[in-house]
Amino acid sequence: MNLNVMMDQNIKQIIKTAGRFYLNNGKGRSFLMGMLPAMAKSTGIRKQQGKKGLQVPPFLIASIASQCNLRCAGCYAWAGGGCGTTTGKVDLDTSQWRSIFDQASDLGVAFILLAGGEPFLRRDILELAGEYPNIIFPIFTNGTMMDDAAVEFLDQHRNLIPILSIEGNAEETDARRGTGTHAQIEAVMVALKMKNILFGVSITVTKENMKLVTAPVFLSSLEDQGCGVTLYVEYVPVETGTEHLVLGKSEIKILQTICLELRKSFRRMVILSFPGDEEEMGGCLASGRGFFHINPYGDAEPCPFSPHAKQNLKSDSIETVLRSQYFSDLREIAVKAGNHGGCTLFDEKEQVERLMG
Repeated sequence: MNLNVMMDQNIKQIIKTAGRFYLNNGKGRSFLMGMLPAMAKSTGIRKQQGKKGLQVPPFLIASIASQCNLRCAGCYAWAGGGCGTTTGKVDLDTSQWRSIFDQASDLGVAFILLAGGEPFLRRDILELAGEYPNIIFPIFTNGTMMDDAAVEFLDQHRNLIPILSIEGNAEETDARRGTGTHAQIEAVMVALKMKNILFGVSITVTKENMKLVTAPVFLSSLEDQGCGVTLYVEYVPVETGTEHLVLGKSEIKILQTICLELRKSFRRMVILSFPGDEEEMGGCLASGRGFFHINPYGDAEPCPFSPHAKQNLKSDSIETVLRSQYFSDLREIAVKAGNHGGCTLFDEKEQVERLMG
């Protein structure tokens, strides 16, 4: 099946789930009434761009903050140099992110995933995102900086969807993120549920926690707390010495099978797996095929787990990046690598680095 058709179907499923979540919620229904035609318009724009020879991905990943108030074990942003470093690079300012969001909107991008560092350290960019009601902005946050004002802001801007990072229950989450983190996240969940705000969780899946976080009883607990989206992210060993946590090929297959079953049981919840779901879409979605990553300094990277850039959004446009020979070569590497499970470009790191010259 055509990739664009499959991704559009996934987007429709996300909107349908949001519809069920907001069935009895006035603000949510109002948000959906505006979002449905906006999503249809974005799809049409991407189709028109395709006819002109430009494949526009429906998703972008934008790491808007180079700093974080936590230091989580195995964090890709720290290991890749996009967070907590003193490289002398300067974060993009509000006007530069506005230019990027304007370009994305004009090209038909439907979702911009906001990450970091900790995105709630850049309230200016979150406020900017609220000005683009035609784009959905999932915010990948550790949840520890979401005060009452932040919850109220999200209540007024339903196109911003908080995605809270957890590793399981309190023991697993605190072991990676710091003592007391899980309790803070649960308090945020209570506040979001009281406001009927759609939110999700992002779970880094390792050999140690896979059984726990994929158990139906665990998903039921999340659903009871108001969670509407669960994203399973397979652990990528960007930090040396953590290879023992990585899922093996057989475990990745098991995770994919479990996700299929969970989707049948939890129809009010969006359940996604990354990069596992890429397999059914013909392989790696990075390098503009389904998304690409913009780091806090504006570097256009194929993927957060493959932080190698040749262009920067301070001087180059999104269209230029998508049409670049570099991204074309990266997509070719991914095609030749085939669907072998795990993160393709991370596994093919030597080939990617050779392209850098």
